[in-house]
This record gives sequence, C-alpha cells and structure tokens, in this order.
Amino acid sequence: MSTPPLAPAAPTLRFGRSVWSLLAGFLFVVFASLATDALFHALHVFPNLGEYTASKPLILATAYRFLYGVMGSYLTARLAPFRPMLHAMIGGFIGVAIGTVGAIATWNKNFGPHWYPIALIVLALPQAWLGGWLFLRRPANQPPASS
Repeated sequence: MSTPPLAPAAPTLRFGRSVWSLLAGFLFVVFASLATDALFHALHVFPNLGEYTASKPLILATAYRFLYGVMGSYLTARLAPFRPMLHAMIGGFIGVAIGTVGAIATWNKNFGPHWYPIALIVLALPQAWLGGWLFLRRPANQPPASS
C-alpha cells in the first residue's frame, strides 16, 4: 500500500500558508504605518526624521499604529490555514519582540518621550487579540480564506 504522492506535501503547504499569513499581516502594518508617517511628515504634523517628537503627535501615531495592528492581525487570522487566533497572537508576540528591539535601540537617542516605545510594546498583544477576535466574530456567511 503506497502513500498518495501529495500527502507529504500537505504539512509543508500548511506551514507555508502560516508563514504567508504572518508575513502579510506584518507587511500591511509596516507599509500602512510608514505611509501614514510619511504623510504626516509631509504635512508637518511630525517633525523631520531624527528630530525630537513631542507627546501630542506620538499620541496620534500610537492611535493609528494600534488600528493598523488590529487590521494586520485580522488579515493574519483571515489568511491562516488553521487556528486563526493562534496566528494573530504569534504576530502579536513578534510585534512585542520587534518593539522591544526598537525601544532598546532608540532609548538614549532622544527622539521622543519614553512612553511611546513602551506603549507600542504593551499594545502589541491586545491589538493582535482584538484583530483575531474580530475575525472570529465575522458573520457566518463569510467563510475563512482557507475553505
């Protein structure tokens, strides 16, 4: 009795789709954040790159980064081949790690108040959970991407 030729490839395909779902959510958040940052720099809402940024514009940046994080987590959950909430939360843990590295790298650079990088770290998991939760609460007539 032989194994069907496609049977060994199935776990690899699922792993690839898992990686893609995480990468797609991450890329969405990065590109949306960078595009919004560029817009606000052009409109002089934010100071020039490398200059100190006061709290007021950083409150705005925190708000749209949170929104983009929720949307990116929703996208990750939507594209996940299985266990969408797990995928969204893995993305959140990646966000915590990247935020921590960013906070350490910029801590003594005087780019702005220290609450901002801490907020990005603290909000990474709640926004990931919210994005996954919103996906799971979608109407029943909207099947997930994996079906």
